Amino acid sequence: METLQESVQSLKQAWDALKVSEPTLRIRDAAAKLGVSEAELLATGIGANVIRLTDNFEEQLTEFPKLGRVMSLTRSEGCVLEHKGPFQKIEMHQAGPHKIATVIGPIEQRVFFAGWKFGFAVTTETPRGTMKSLQYFDKEGEAVMKVYLQEQSNESVYEELVAKNTAEDQNAQLELEAFPKPEYTSKENLDFAAFTQDWENMKDTHDFFGMLRKYKLNRLDAVKWIDENWAYEVDRLSARKIVEVAAATKLPIMIFAGNKGNIQIHQGKIQTVRQMGDWLNVLDPDFNMHLNENVVDKAFVVHKNTEDGLVSAVELFDKEGEMVAQFFGLRKPGLPQKAEWKTLVDSL
Repeated sequence: METLQESVQSLKQAWDALKVSEPTLRIRDAAAKLGVSEAELLATGIGANVIRLTDNFEEQLTEFPKLGRVMSLTRSEGCVLEHKGPFQKIEMHQAGPHKIATVIGPIEQRVFFAGWKFGFAVTTETPRGTMKSLQYFDKEGEAVMKVYLQEQSNESVYEELVAKNTAEDQNAQLELEAFPKPEYTSKENLDFAAFTQDWENMKDTHDFFGMLRKYKLNRLDAVKWIDENWAYEVDRLSARKIVEVAAATKLPIMIFAGNKGNIQIHQGKIQTVRQMGDWLNVLDPDFNMHLNENVVDKAFVVHKNTEDGLVSAVELFDKEGEMVAQFFGLRKPGLPQKAEWKTLVDSL
């Protein structure tokens, strides 16, 4: 029987061997190949280039504005969003027993601390020099947010933050736990008339989450089952047209992507769109999107009523029925969505 230390050591050796045979393999893909979580793989570096952090994540996040300009990365299974800039303004809110944070500014996020469990400070040697980052993971070991220092970042704040929040226990063995599987209503048991009425009577796009909870609905089922006035399926590669038209016509858009612990949001115009194999990329100076079209199984146009009129989105789902990304036309509260956005959505 392997001891804990031996199992960490053998995982580290397996990863080292994989790095030799596939030097460009990213840690997330390496973890999938080795049958472990990304957090477990990263933790094999504790004592070398990785420091385990305490779990007072709300306190750590509130220090982020002092880091100055950083790059923040958040991903779903199939979509990565990267923004460069400061964590300008952070507001904490209590949501039941847990806190959530709203990050506003060049880096825009909705952070849900309920699932956060592990944090690490990581130093990596790259061809471009030493890279320092703060990386956070949920209780299943999936990455929720990574923050990388840039040339203009305040490195002394980073060092202070790490020193202050270094965990006493630097054990590389992580206690993972599964998220409970939600139980959803079947189509037969759904009160369809009441569900449709609630959908039609929405006053705000955020009412949608409450409606899903009320009817115990999976989001994909909700958009599949509502009648076509409100949602309908389009080509699964519809994101290509959205970003190409938005870039060509300078139409400002919003892109949402994330996971159980964090949603990152892009707001504004995009410029440079590049298709590279299965990856649809936006490669702008302060914003990158990398969408793995292989992961996208379905795309839906979804309309919701608000007090400012109809709000239309394009929502991408993977084979598990999880959200990959969402696209909206950029609009300010109190103003209707742009006619050009509605025309683009209607053309899909």
